[in-house]
This record gives sequence, C-alpha cells and structure tokens, in this order.
Amino acid sequence: MTGPVRRPLRAVLTGLATVAASAGLALTGAGAAHAATPLPSHVFAPYFEAYNGDSLSGLAAASGNKYLTMAFLQTASAGSCTPYWNGDSSMPITQANFGADIDTIQAGGGDVIPSFGGYAADNAGTDIADSCTDVNSIAAAYEKVITTYDVSRIDLDVEDNSLTKSAGLDRRNKAVKLVQDWAASNGRSVQFSYTFPTTTHGLTDGTLGDGSALPILRNAISNGVKLDVVNLMTFDYYDNATHNMANDTQTAAQGLHDQLKTLFPSKTDAQLWGTVGVTEMPGIDDFGAAETFTTANATSVYNWAVSKGINTLSFWALQRDNGGCPGQGGSDTCSGTTQSTWQFSHTFEPFTGGGTTTPPPANDFSVSLSPASGSVQAGKSTTSSVRTAVTAGSAQSVSLAVSGAPAGVTASVSPGSVSAGGSATLTVSTTSAAVSGSYALTVTGTAGSTRHSATYTLTVTGGTTSCTAAPWSSTAVYVGGNTVSYGGHTWKAKWWTTGETPGTTGEWGVWQDLGAC
Repeated sequence: MTGPVRRPLRAVLTGLATVAASAGLALTGAGAAHAATPLPSHVFAPYFEAYNGDSLSGLAAASGNKYLTMAFLQTASAGSCTPYWNGDSSMPITQANFGADIDTIQAGGGDVIPSFGGYAADNAGTDIADSCTDVNSIAAAYEKVITTYDVSRIDLDVEDNSLTKSAGLDRRNKAVKLVQDWAASNGRSVQFSYTFPTTTHGLTDGTLGDGSALPILRNAISNGVKLDVVNLMTFDYYDNATHNMANDTQTAAQGLHDQLKTLFPSKTDAQLWGTVGVTEMPGIDDFGAAETFTTANATSVYNWAVSKGINTLSFWALQRDNGGCPGQGGSDTCSGTTQSTWQFSHTFEPFTGGGTTTPPPANDFSVSLSPASGSVQAGKSTTSSVRTAVTAGSAQSVSLAVSGAPAGVTASVSPGSVSAGGSATLTVSTTSAAVSGSYALTVTGTAGSTRHSATYTLTVTGGTTSCTAAPWSSTAVYVGGNTVSYGGHTWKAKWWTTGETPGTTGEWGVWQDLGAC
C-alpha cells in the first residue's frame, strides 16, 4: 500500500503559525441556526492560505473567485478541544477574525469553506479530531464555525499522521454525524468534504488507521454519515515517476468513482461523479518538476470536470496563482511555471454553477512595451522590451512584427515569435539621414486570427531638418491652422488636437497632409 502523501510546504508554513497551548475547553454550538445559502452543485473553490496576512476578500476580488476554501483551523496544542485559525490562540473563531471579509464575499454572491486539519495539524496532533477526545466538543466546534460565519460547507483535510489514528478517524466521523443531525433539525444546509491524498488510481485501501483513506469512508458510512464530497489532492504523489498531471487527475478520480460505486451500488453514475472533488497544485508541486501542473493541464482538467459533472474543483493555493518564479517548485507565493497572474483561477472559474457547462475562456494575450517611448540621436540606436502576457485561456505562440518606421529608420523585433508570457526586444536603428521629429512605431502580436498592438513613440534628434515646420510632439496641444513636420511631410491641424499622430487619422481626420518637405 502507498503511504500517506507528504506535504512539506504546508508543514513549514502552517507550523510557523502554531502557538503555545490553550485550555481544552469545549465550544458550544448554541445560537439560533438559520439556512445558509447552499453551494452550487458544481463549484470552484481554491484554497486561501489564511496564515500569511493577505486580505481574503481583497484577493477574492482581484482574482475573480467567488468561492474560496480557507486553510486551516486547528487547536493550539495537542489535547485541546478549542480550534483557532492557524492554531494561533490569538485568532479564535469570532466575527472579528475574517468575519467582515466573509460577509463581503457572501454579499457578492459567493461563500467560503473553512477547512479543518492540513498537513501541519495532522503531523502535530492538533487536528481537532486527534487532539480532542470528546465527540460532542468536536461537533460543537464544527457548529460554532458554521454559525459564526454562516457557511454551508466544512472541509476536513485528513492526511499524514491523522490517517494512522483510528480513534481520531472514528471521532471525526461521529462528530460529523452529530452536526448533520443538528443541521437537519434546524433547517440548515450543511455539507462536509473529506480531503485526502491519493494515488494516480484512487484512494489507498486497507484497515482503519493503517494510513489508508478508503476505510475512513467505510467508517463514516457505518457511523451514519452522509458523504457529500470526497476531494482528492491530485499532486505530491512522491512516487519518483514523471507525471502528466491532467491525465493522472482523471485516472485518480476514475478510481475514486469506482470505489464509491462499491460503497453506494444503487447510486447513478451522475450521482457518483457529483460526489467527487479534485484539488490541483498549479505549476511545480513540492516533489519537483516531474510533477508540474501546466496551464494546458488546467484547460484539460476543466473540460474533463465539466464533462463528468464532478462536484468540486480546487487548487492549492490562491496565492500561488502567478508566474513570479519560473522553475521554482513548492513556493508559497508563485507557481513556478510561465503564466499570467490569476490564469489558473480564470481557467477554472467558469466551472462554478448549477450544472451548466460554460466553456473555458478562449486563449488571448496582450502586448506592451517598456519603455513605450524613446529619444535617439540620428545615427544611433535604441531598444525597448516587448512584453506579452496571457489574459485568458492558455499560452499560445505569438508572432511579433513592427511597422511605421520612416525613411532613415529601421526597426525589428527579436525573437520574431514567443510563447505568450514571454518577452522580445524591439531594436530601432537610425541613420544620419533620418529626419528629426517624432514617429509612431506599431508592434503587433498575432496568434491565429487574434491581433494586439502597442505603440512605441520614437523621437529622432540631430537629424536632417528639410522640413521647416516644428516636429510634431505627442504631448503638445495644437489648434486649427497649426503646422508640424512628421515623417518627412508637413501637416496642418484642422481643429484642436493632442496626441493624434499625423497620418493615422485618415482623410477626414484632424491632420491635413500638405505634402513632402
């Protein structure tokens, strides 16, 4: 049997937040319960690292995510029955901690899924089901989170040493049953998701407490638990193999589907898939480059998830959804792969809904220049960085070209093609015959039928002055009758204008071409 999956990233990060022991006081589930809004039947809810000081609602808004899974809740010390955010005794479960952020997200039509456990808690014995030996107190803690934040799902992240603690596994399931009964009696919609490590072909099997996950589901059923979602961590396989992470997600989930079929033989195929969740790790995971979930993998998994009708799509974690550290694995703040910021979020976000199958966003990109203008003495040269970025979908090959260079000026882009997210160099060279003035060079990126452009304003100084009118300036204000020289021609303004390049406004535009000068 495969042993429990290691997750050193979570161990290090969450472990930093663990503080000194707190009193083992049971929480109470008192307080009027009312029906929170249920989650959609298909939801994308990436994990948010609650322990690093980021704004929950701020990152939700910036990334476009309406639903987030908040990690993690755990006790401050083994033996305690009181959970805190990040195991930090200064962060109890109260409205003062994340309440306003959660209210903001809910007001916008979204919600959060608080998550208990995680690698660090499961390793340190501070997952509440391992730490607390009283089932009623564990249930009360779950209920307190539900009523404090008015949420409709709790995530239970069970991995590492927690998989070997049969007493804790049984207590957790008994507490879940108590909460489900409490919710039903109060007319409240509450779900639980069980998040487990996985092999590439489903959950490991064996006996309760031997490190296998499937026996936990059997124990849950024997305790009367309604299994809402079983969520697979489809990363950190640590099997020393090279992986196609999209394919492995599908085989792992298919394995889980088949295992659920043995547990629930009367359920339909759609009902079984409607119980499945998958959590990816964008880019290079903790194991290394052999386990790299690419932007193309994300599109494949999205299409597969829609076709199967799975319940939950997620990834670890929102703060990694950027390309700020190419080649780096297991980072807390970036994916280690080439991507635009929030690219994985934008690929998965259309998954959320009540069963609709919105297609993933079409591939798109942007082109920009840095700097976007420059001044060069005739006979000299200058350069600018041509930057591309993925704005939707996946990275695609973008061909780059430049136009608009006047006589005496040559311009080129190298390389002439990049993968969206890459950069090239615009080189502008002039001869002594170049005419002094300002010129607009257009850099155009093309991918299939999609084209985007950026303008580089070139100012040539010390060149020929065959034109007697003052050179056109992109920042000057002109009124009707003003003349300028540009591109070896004299131009007359028909009315007030600023920033409009002569020769680009057409026959009926502001500039009248008076001919070469």
